[in-house]
Amino acid sequence: MGGSSRQCLVCNGVQSKYKCPGCLLPYCSLLCYKKHKEIPCSKPESAEEKPTAVPEFQLERPVDVDGPSEVLQKLQLEAIASSSEIRDALKDEHLQKLICDIDKSPDPINELDKAMGTDVFCIFTNKILSAIKP
Repeated sequence: MGGSSRQCLVCNGVQSKYKCPGCLLPYCSLLCYKKHKEIPCSKPESAEEKPTAVPEFQLERPVDVDGPSEVLQKLQLEAIASSSEIRDALKDEHLQKLICDIDKSPDPINELDKAMGTDVFCIFTNKILSAIKP
């Protein structure tokens, strides 16, 4: 927890080592986590909890695909989401700008071709391909 000395809010006995991914409640052990999860929780929606560096994306146009093989499966999406390499790469502001430019462009294919000419985007796409291939 980065040197923080929060108390476990489940047992109120010892210093917490973890935070619930759902509601960010500090807890100290698997036993406390299981006890906490007996009651459903959700992530707080305060302004300070929201990341500021990564913009939220909303799909405003339909995605055209030639066939089902072009659509990622749930396990592939989970592999991307759980990759620390990919999450670390997404912290790069230049990469964020390239992705936003592609997303906002009236001609995203052309913008994607331009992005593929940059090292940071090529490295990023290779990390994604490595994560989704068995």
